Amino acid sequence: MFAIGVDIGGSHILSAAIDMTEGKILEETRINLKVDNKGTKDAILDTWSKAVNFSIGKLDSDKLAGVGFAMPGPFNYRTGIALFKGGNDKYEHLYGINIAKEFSPRLVKAGIPIRFLNDATSFGVGDAFYGKAKGFERSVAITLGTGLGSAFIERGVPVVSRDDVPDNGCLWYLPFGDGIADDYFSTRWFIKEFKEVTGLDAKGVKEIAERAGLHIEVGDIFARFGQNLGEFLIPWLNKFPADILVMGGNITKAFHLYSGTLSEVFIRHNIRLELAVSELMEDAALLGSAQLFDHSFWANAKKDLPTN
Repeated sequence: MFAIGVDIGGSHILSAAIDMTEGKILEETRINLKVDNKGTKDAILDTWSKAVNFSIGKLDSDKLAGVGFAMPGPFNYRTGIALFKGGNDKYEHLYGINIAKEFSPRLVKAGIPIRFLNDATSFGVGDAFYGKAKGFERSVAITLGTGLGSAFIERGVPVVSRDDVPDNGCLWYLPFGDGIADDYFSTRWFIKEFKEVTGLDAKGVKEIAERAGLHIEVGDIFARFGQNLGEFLIPWLNKFPADILVMGGNITKAFHLYSGTLSEVFIRHNIRLELAVSELMEDAALLGSAQLFDHSFWANAKKDLPTN
């Protein structure tokens, strides 16, 4: 049995078929296309369908269980209705659209089931089944890039509506410092701090990291990031005693620059868990979204799919 895993990024779509028996991505089905997130509804959906149809076209479609989307929020994951608008600065022309209903006629084969899971949750699920978190009962997964994504996973299933996790497993909107977590654990925080410290502009974290070894004050930015991240996570790791924290996203490419202060915070607060950077990265989201067509996983997860 096969499923198509789809990762919807802010400006791209990644699609590939997954062999559900072996948990393996079929590389010949992989495709990554740029998407104009300011485009019309039809332009966006046509690009998405081009990618997914490419992956389907490499398979015997009779063995295809369905298409699973790792989709950023806000999104109604139960009904498949997009809720992007205004401040999201992407895909606004999809607001209020039933993606499954509009997308299905664009596929090369009629009647293919379509399901949706939050992109960060998909990352956490994929890593729990096939990555560094495999074999651990509880894991917390975070993605660090343009924003902060998160997922709390227990025995492979996302926990989204219990007292020991934030609503929908999301951390990004919670208060921290002078704002919210997303303000501090994202690329824009590094760019702002770098500007304040050096007076220079930077395009991203990679550029800033390259200067860290040359300037102590730039290295200090990463040290503060690790300390802030640790302090922010402590209350939730006390509530949800994870065995491993798995991180993905572009900022983790500089993990060596902030891992020390992050670990120090956990040690100081007696938090005992393994720290890991995902080896799967974007592939974790593909694998996690395809998991929507594993019968056992779907039976456990579908009742708690977020609606926003």
